[in-house]
Amino acid sequence: MIPSQFGPQAYAVMRMVFGFLFTFHGLQKLFGLFGGNVVSFPEPRFFAGVLEVIGGPLVMLGLFTQPVAFLLSGEMAVAYFMAHFPRGMVPIANGGEPAVLFCFAFLYFSTRGAGIWSLDSLRKRS
Repeated sequence: MIPSQFGPQAYAVMRMVFGFLFTFHGLQKLFGLFGGNVVSFPEPRFFAGVLEVIGGPLVMLGLFTQPVAFLLSGEMAVAYFMAHFPRGMVPIANGGEPAVLFCFAFLYFSTRGAGIWSLDSLRKRS
């Protein structure tokens, strides 16, 4: 069991990993990287890709974390209900499990803030 004294560090790593992974969803949509398909303007997935390519690194770096994470949480909720829910209600069966996980992780980040090891914490000190 990890001692609770490492909670802030574990939270910071979690925020960084989720931001890092989320960036790749956008890179798949905008540039077709990592097995993705390029999505063209003005498709809704294009705008999702822009949010992911910009928002993922911001969350990873912990810059403007609360408003950005809230926006990304909403994006993932919309993605789930537009793309996955019509194929069935259960996320594991309709392919929406990543959207749900990202949605609730970003919602948590939006309520807790960036924490340690973030540009937000550096901005508060200055």
